Amino acid sequence: MGDFTYTIWIFVLPVAAFLITGLFGSRMPAKISGWIGTASISVVFLLALRTAYQYFFQVGFVDGKRPTIFAYKEVWMKFSDTLTFDMGILIDPISVMMLVVVATVSFMVHIYSIGYMKGDPGYYRFFAFLSLFSVAMLGLVVATNIFQIYFFWELVGLSSYLLIGFYYEKPSAVAAAKKAFIVTRFADLGFLIGILLLSYYAGTFDFMTLVSEDGPLLAQAAPPVFMGLSVFGIALSLIFIGGAGKSAMFPLHIWLPDAMEGPTPVSALIHAATMVVAGVYLVARLFPAYHGVDGGAVLHLVAWTGAISSLFAAIIAMTQDDIKRVLAFSTMSQIGYMMLALGVSGMEGHDGLGYMASMFHLFTHAMFKALLFLGAGSVIHAVHSNLMSKMGGLHKYMKITSWTFLIACLAISGIPPFSGFFSKDEILVAAFEKDKVLWAIEYIVAGITAFYMFRIYFGIFWGKKREYHHAPHESPLVMTVPLIILAGLTMVIGWALPFGDLMMPDRAAYHGHIEWSLAIPSILIGAVGIVTAYIFYFKETNLPDRVSGAFGQWYVWAKDKFYFDEIYQFFAHKIMFAGVAAPVAWFDRHIVDGFYNGLAWLTETFSYLLEGWQSGRVRQYAFTFVAGLLVILFAVLYLNGFMDFKG
Repeated sequence: MGDFTYTIWIFVLPVAAFLITGLFGSRMPAKISGWIGTASISVVFLLALRTAYQYFFQVGFVDGKRPTIFAYKEVWMKFSDTLTFDMGILIDPISVMMLVVVATVSFMVHIYSIGYMKGDPGYYRFFAFLSLFSVAMLGLVVATNIFQIYFFWELVGLSSYLLIGFYYEKPSAVAAAKKAFIVTRFADLGFLIGILLLSYYAGTFDFMTLVSEDGPLLAQAAPPVFMGLSVFGIALSLIFIGGAGKSAMFPLHIWLPDAMEGPTPVSALIHAATMVVAGVYLVARLFPAYHGVDGGAVLHLVAWTGAISSLFAAIIAMTQDDIKRVLAFSTMSQIGYMMLALGVSGMEGHDGLGYMASMFHLFTHAMFKALLFLGAGSVIHAVHSNLMSKMGGLHKYMKITSWTFLIACLAISGIPPFSGFFSKDEILVAAFEKDKVLWAIEYIVAGITAFYMFRIYFGIFWGKKREYHHAPHESPLVMTVPLIILAGLTMVIGWALPFGDLMMPDRAAYHGHIEWSLAIPSILIGAVGIVTAYIFYFKETNLPDRVSGAFGQWYVWAKDKFYFDEIYQFFAHKIMFAGVAAPVAWFDRHIVDGFYNGLAWLTETFSYLLEGWQSGRVRQYAFTFVAGLLVILFAVLYLNGFMDFKG
C-alpha cells in the first residue's frame, strides 16, 4: 500500500523548530526565528501534500474502499493485553484531509506573521508558540487511538493559552487566555470521563476497533442505563461535550470572542482551521460509533447543538463592532453547520451525504476563514484599530486586501462558483432530507451570514471615508501573498475537488450532484443578505441606527451577547465561590485546620511538660534510671508473691 514512514518528519521538524526558537531565539537575530519556523512548516506542508497525493491517487481504493494504514505505531503504556496506549500515525481519508488543512493554514500564517509581527519584542517567542501549536494539532489529527487524541488535545489547549495570552502585559489578554483555558478544561473533564467509560467497557482505546462494525463497541447490545442511553451512549455524549467545548458550541462558547485578544495571525490559525474544528474532527473520527450506538440518539444531540449554535452566533455577529469578534462568532456559526451535518448523516451511499458535507465545509471554511482573519489583520495593521466604526473607504488604499476579502465574503455567503457554495449546499441538502426544521434554521442562517459578512466588507472598504492619522497603505508582500494564495484556493477548491470520492463515512466512492431546487433558494437568500447590507452600509446612512432602534431591547441583548458572560460570572461568583467554595473554605480553615492545630497545641504543651526530663544532667539521668529500676523491681517481686504488704 505504499511506504508512509516519512510522515514522522511532519512532527520532528516543528518540534525541532519549537526547541530551537524557544531555547535560543533570544540569542539570535529576531528574523531568524521566524524563518526557522516558516522553513520547518513549509517542509511539513510539502510532506502533507505528498501524503495526500500518495494516499488518494496512488493507493486509491482497496476492495472498493479507502484503506487504513498505520505509518507508525508503538506501544507507550500497556494496561492489559487489549488496553494499550499507543503513539503513532494513522493514515486514512479524514486524517490526510486534516493534515493538508492544518499544514496549509499554518504555512500561510507563518509567512504572514513574518510581516505582521515585525518589530514585536516577543517575535521569537511567538514563532516558538506557533510551532508548538502546529505540533499539537498535527499529532491530534493522525492519532491512532482516543487517548493519543486526548494527549495532544490538552497540548493544543496549552499552546492556545500561550498564544491567546501572548500580550501578557495586557490584563485583558491574560483574562482571555485564562477564560479559554478554564472553560475548555471543564469540557475536557467530560471528554476524559467519556474516554475512561468507553475504554473500560469496550476494552480498548484503538479507533479501528471502536468504530469497526465487528468491534466490541457496536457488537455489544448494552441496555439503557440513563434517559434511554446505554453506557456507550453516555460515554459518547461526554466525549462530545469535550468536542463542543473545543469547538465553542453553545453553551460552551463564551471563551471564543475573548480569544481575539491574541495577535490576529493566531486568530486565523486557531479559529479558522485548527483548534475550533477539533471537536468536529473528533465526532467525525468516531462517527461510526455515534451512528451505531443507541440508534444514533447521540447524533440528535450533535445536530441540535450545531443548529442552535449556528443561529445564536449569527444573530450576535450582526451587532458587533469589533471586526475580529464578528469573525469569531461567524466561526462559531459555521462550525455549527458542520456539527449539524454530522448529526443528520447516515453511513452508506447518499445517506452519508451529511458526513461528506461536514468534512467538505471544514476544508473550504478553513481556507476562506483564514483569508478573512488575515485580511482583517491587514486592515488592523493599516489603521491600528479593530473597530469597524473607525474604518471606511479603505478600498482605494488597500486594493489587494479589499479584493481578496470580497472573495472570502462571497464564499462564506454561499455564492457560486466560490467554494463555500458547494460545501454549504451539500449541508442544506443533507439537512432537508433528514429534518426540515434543522434545514429551515440553517436556511435562515445562510441569509444572516451573507448580511453580516457584507456589513463588514461594505463598512470597511466602502462606506464613510474616515480621517486617519496616517494615510493607510497596502500591507507588505509577505502579508499579501498568503491572501492571494488563499483567495485562489477559495475560488477553485469548491468545484475542482471531487470530495465525494475522497471523504465518505463508508470510505466508498460517491458521485453526487448539485440539487438546484435547494441550491437556487440558498443563493437567493444569500443575495438578499448581500443586497440588504449594500443598502445599509455601502454609503453612510442612518438606516442601521433606525432599524437597530426599532428592535429595541432585543438588539441590546444581542449586542451584549445575551448576557451569557454575566450568567457565567453570576454562577461562578455567587453560587460556586460564595455558595460552595466559601463554606468549604470555612470548614477547611476552622474544622480541618482547627483539628490539626489542636493536635499541634497538645503536642507542644505535652513537650513543655516533659522538657524538664531532658536537662542534660548526668546525675539526674542516673537518679531517674535507678528510681525506675527500683520501681520495676518492686513491682515484679510483688506480682510474684515475694512481698506481702499486708503481713
